[in-house]
Amino acid sequence: MKAQCLPFQQIPHTTRLFLDYLSYAPSVCGMYPRSPIFSEWVKDESQRVVYDAARRGKVSEILERQNRAWGASAKTLANIERLRRGALTAVTGQQVGLFGGPLFSIFKALTAVKLAEQATAAGVDCVPVFWLATEDHDLAEVNHVALASEHGLPERFAVESHGVEDAPVGTVKFGPEIEPVVERAAALLGDSEVATWLLQAYRPGESLGSAFALLFARLFADWGVILLDPADKDFHDLAKPLFRAAIEQASELDDALLARGKALEAAGYHQQVKVTPATTLLFEVKNGARTVVRRRNNGGNGNGGDFAVGEERISAKELLDRIEGSPERFNPNVLLRPVVQDYLLPTLVYTGGAAEVAYFAQLAVVYEKLLGRVTPILPRFSATLLEAKSERILTRYQLGLPEVFQGPEKIREAVAAGSLPPDLQTRFSEAYASVEQSMAAVRESIGKLDSTLIEAADRARIRMWYQINQLNRRASRAELLRNEVITRHADALSHALFPHKALQEREVGGVSFVARYGPELLANLYRHILPDCHDHQVIEVR
Repeated sequence: MKAQCLPFQQIPHTTRLFLDYLSYAPSVCGMYPRSPIFSEWVKDESQRVVYDAARRGKVSEILERQNRAWGASAKTLANIERLRRGALTAVTGQQVGLFGGPLFSIFKALTAVKLAEQATAAGVDCVPVFWLATEDHDLAEVNHVALASEHGLPERFAVESHGVEDAPVGTVKFGPEIEPVVERAAALLGDSEVATWLLQAYRPGESLGSAFALLFARLFADWGVILLDPADKDFHDLAKPLFRAAIEQASELDDALLARGKALEAAGYHQQVKVTPATTLLFEVKNGARTVVRRRNNGGNGNGGDFAVGEERISAKELLDRIEGSPERFNPNVLLRPVVQDYLLPTLVYTGGAAEVAYFAQLAVVYEKLLGRVTPILPRFSATLLEAKSERILTRYQLGLPEVFQGPEKIREAVAAGSLPPDLQTRFSEAYASVEQSMAAVRESIGKLDSTLIEAADRARIRMWYQINQLNRRASRAELLRNEVITRHADALSHALFPHKALQEREVGGVSFVARYGPELLANLYRHILPDCHDHQVIEVR
């Protein structure tokens, strides 16, 4: 397995905030407590983690119960015991997508394992935890997945299971409708362990959350990943102080978030979550649906004002009494969820994608207000897996992944350009060289005559280049129309490496690759994860 690195500057849709974080530019240092270089601060940060011993015992007990129910391996149970005895955690998390979700879900879990291993090697006992986002309510984001097929775009699979609108996805149970979907997926994946695991996990009576957990417990049995479902009532009981604080300090939290939002915009970045003076950080589950809790009257005149849960008006005291009596009815929003996570766990570090890194710039103020410590975030491993067929096409046409990332039309033109008759390619190369040579001589001579004309000469050279380029592109398109093989090769690259104009890791289910290359693929990928290297990797798989 070979790998090469691509800087994120060459990756489509990478935000400036993420790039500035990777370089730890001065404009972001005040928004993130630590640089992205884990080895620089792992030991120092471990001294800042404060975690109540009683909470540690209760959380370990809940995790053991949950993971045993999902068929946890001996290594996972041993890691829970390490947690009970004082270990810290390297945490990641993801929505519970159908069949394990996109490939990057696997990357996240492996990154957490690597960080835990590196911390432990540095003298800080640490175990990996995967947070299952079962309380997310966007069913349309998780009820489908695309699996790689031999021909054409990845094949989309979706399940029609549904519950109350806006219900937490962890409450959505599969009925008989899951059976033909999982059977079709298993047939596509072929005779493989992961196909068997899918059939065992995705069955009537399971939910998106429990099926995901059953699958990941098998995928990561050898890695000791601890799975955590926050929807458990016992976790809500433990998180009750934070739910109360979200209401008691609603005004202060709102002010801090509004100020951070203005600071982000002043630095030229975007707010990830829109915050208003009526914002709170909680939902209440009413009649099965997550319902927004708001401050009334544009935020009122302090922390003791009235609130609204949907259309219901409620006083602060009544709302706090409701939290006290039934904490399981309350869920954190995206700005509070990581804080709840790091209240329940002794988190040394969290690892996530570019969007999560951006969220942390905004929600750091919530950490400061409620926990007194901002958990450091590190980027997860990011990669495109280059299979033999795609690698052969790239080599044949002398292309690289950056060309593929320009989109399907550009890929076709690039492939066609590489397929032009050799004599025509030579003529174009000669034309470019001739323009350069001739215009360099003209520029030198004309500069002696009148230096103000040099710029005009440069513009003329660019126009000539442009005209030759246009002719080259037209010739390439003509070749494309003439040659069906070129079109097929170009589309194969696009479908495999940049499907729907998005990174492969975001569009293709990870189980596709585990089915093709076996669970040993995970070990091969793991060897390429370097926590202090944050480029996108292109990994050849065989």
